[in-house]
Amino acid sequence: MNTIGKYKICGLLGRGGMGKVFKVEVPVIRRILALKLLAPAEPLRRLLGRPELERLFIEEAVTMAGIRHPHVIAVFDFGTFREHPYFVMDYYGNNLGAVIGETYRTEAPSRILRIEKVVHYTLQMLDGLHRLHSAGIVHRDMKPYNLLLTENDTVKLCDFGLSKLRGEKIQVPQTLKVGSPFYAAPEQEENPDQVDQTADLYSVGVMVYRMLTGRLPLRPLEPARRRNPQLTPEWDAFLARSLSRRPSERFPDAPSMSEAVMRLYRQWESAKAAVCRWPVSNSDGQPKDAPQTGRTLRTHSIRTGPGDARPVFHLNALWQPEVYQEGDFRNAGETVLDATTALQWQYGGSDFPLSWADARAYVDALNHQAWAGHDDWRLPTVTELVSLLRPPPSGTDYCLSPDFAPHQKRLWSCDRRSFTSAWYVSMELGFVAWHDRTVANHVKAVRTA
Repeated sequence: MNTIGKYKICGLLGRGGMGKVFKVEVPVIRRILALKLLAPAEPLRRLLGRPELERLFIEEAVTMAGIRHPHVIAVFDFGTFREHPYFVMDYYGNNLGAVIGETYRTEAPSRILRIEKVVHYTLQMLDGLHRLHSAGIVHRDMKPYNLLLTENDTVKLCDFGLSKLRGEKIQVPQTLKVGSPFYAAPEQEENPDQVDQTADLYSVGVMVYRMLTGRLPLRPLEPARRRNPQLTPEWDAFLARSLSRRPSERFPDAPSMSEAVMRLYRQWESAKAAVCRWPVSNSDGQPKDAPQTGRTLRTHSIRTGPGDARPVFHLNALWQPEVYQEGDFRNAGETVLDATTALQWQYGGSDFPLSWADARAYVDALNHQAWAGHDDWRLPTVTELVSLLRPPPSGTDYCLSPDFAPHQKRLWSCDRRSFTSAWYVSMELGFVAWHDRTVANHVKAVRTA
């Protein structure tokens, strides 16, 4: 099977109980989209029957197509292929699950995100939920992998296969659980037809706790401050309310939960401003006149799969550096020299996120014009990019001015994972991962000085 309808299949993105999701290409204009095809797993087909599954699948498409909102994924087309309905939506190569490093072992530790990033994601998912709830829709499957992220880090809610319209009764067998383990509200496991919007808000609370602590909330609830010393007692009170087992004790709606998040963020900003009131220097005061030796980094491109990548890139179980390297960065305006590694970097980089092929073309263009007086710029290796990462900030670390332009947050490397994917480094969140080469990330070129 090479096509579904008019759409050319470029690869399988995933499969769930209801169907398969393919990466597809629109003919002529070559736009990349995602196509969801009804192909239910046999156990689910036996439980619900094909007619009911098809009804739910079409209802999902209709629900998504009827919502126009910046934080809800859009559906563009609907059709049937060999008696299997499908719908087409925007394709995004990133999601919150990948950002926090959640694996098939959901209960395993994940990456802790900075407070400002947690707030950024939380406010957007609550804004999207407010739109759904206003339309009488309860999502019922809010989890990190159902929160897609655009190249500009905008949240898009997706996967409405388990959503429920106000007053709708979906008769499912008691053996079929609605929602995802660890993220579903307690009452949803007992009676999924009776849940209201507070069930979605409970799931948001689980994700907030996880982003702040790197752990799932277990009973009895451990105060988040024990895992993240940046947090205050007010954060623990917020999480306790969000994760109450009683729906009546949670936030009543998404706007009220958003207001609470904003209050916490304003407190955080005030505390940070107080710490940063006095000047803080990036330098430790010691002169650094010459590069240190013994820090030669790999400059040639390699291809390595995920099974070998961590030891090759010297990363821990969360795909972060095993050891952070201290650089000696010297800003020269357009470029920054790391005197420790003798690498010269662009201070900024590409103005916009680019595909991997366009990233290489961007570097070629720099060399063609001898940008900054040099024609030997290249796409950096993962090892070189990792040398720019810093430990998570704490205390006065938040007050330090950045060594590089801040808006290039995800950077392509020249290292390949496969014929269709390549490795990138999240400069903002400090980890290594891979993307399909059609995904757009920024570029920061490097050369050996």
